[in-house]
Amino acid sequence: MSLHLTTFSFPTPTLFGPGGLKRLPERLALLGVMKPLIVTDGGLVHTEAFRLLNAVMGEGGRDVSWFVFSGVHPNPIEEDVMDGAKAYRDAGCDGVVAFGGGSALDVGKAVRLFVKRPELKLGDFRYEDDWRGLAPCVCIPTTAGTGSEMGRSSVITLAATGRKAVLFHPELLADFVILDPEVTVGLPPKLTAATGIDALTHCIESYTCPVFHPMCDGVALEGVRLVANYIERACKNGADLEARGRMLAAAAMGAVAFQKDLGATHSLAHPLSTLCGMHHGLANALCLPFVMEFNSQRLRGLYRRVGIACGLDIVSAGDGEADAKTILFVRDLLARVGIELGLSRYGVTLDRLDALVAQAVDDPCHRTNPVPVTADDLRGLYIAAM
Repeated sequence: MSLHLTTFSFPTPTLFGPGGLKRLPERLALLGVMKPLIVTDGGLVHTEAFRLLNAVMGEGGRDVSWFVFSGVHPNPIEEDVMDGAKAYRDAGCDGVVAFGGGSALDVGKAVRLFVKRPELKLGDFRYEDDWRGLAPCVCIPTTAGTGSEMGRSSVITLAATGRKAVLFHPELLADFVILDPEVTVGLPPKLTAATGIDALTHCIESYTCPVFHPMCDGVALEGVRLVANYIERACKNGADLEARGRMLAAAAMGAVAFQKDLGATHSLAHPLSTLCGMHHGLANALCLPFVMEFNSQRLRGLYRRVGIACGLDIVSAGDGEADAKTILFVRDLLARVGIELGLSRYGVTLDRLDALVAQAVDDPCHRTNPVPVTADDLRGLYIAAM
């Protein structure tokens, strides 16, 4: 194995546990934030989770004015970020609280780019620019899936291209994260399943990504174990705080791990969101088993340690058997949490195939797939997943 320079970093301060949301006012005070902008989506403002947030901000014991921007789309677009930044400036805010699923968290983190540079077009974002001094940001996930609260990137669909772009920079990291399972209790079973399998996909793809990062490998395998043990409980009983908490931890761990990068599942999933409006976690779930089968046929034994993390007795199994049992476990897990395979079940038709493949080829995630993939391979995977 050739050795090369790489960097390891897990810097985000995080508060974990039931009731953690109540600590938000004091954390904002420590960050010097007196007029936070709450970035969320329109559906969430009518939920019990938002009522909890409202109660906490109202009982903060401080002279705090807080403002809400709830214009985030399920698959966020550039306009969401621009509108959020305008709301921030118009209200005279001095910090961001990103509250919601991955879309709200991504927009909340990215809003700060426009606050710093109002003239910015996201398509012109450059890593090399000086992004120091972004507004303070606290991230509070209400789903256990994307792990965006821990990430140094935001995924936004650009107006100019209609395609998802990954805005990556260490300055996008949140200043503080609150993982409170109580705010995820009301998440319906279908979304609990889709977001949970999103976390599983992050862990599996980051672990099998060939980039050298042993710290992330360990984090990813523990994330796999947590999902395998707790996702069914979280789906069956939303009030199970232990299961909800462990799923939040797994989602955060998946995002920490995929600083290694991801794989072909994500290259297939991203176009399903932009072109077909599919929830990202569901798109990952529908593609994951087929990518795993593709990879295992070309790199035997790739999923042995993933299977062991899932609790399978495959230490002594042959490489092919270990992979096959791991993939079968993933398929069965999808079925047990109510996700039926088949893109066509969710309205994806073959007449979209060329457009899907074109975007998948351009998506950078497949470049770190454990085995190389071509445009024909991606086409074949879409067809297999239909």
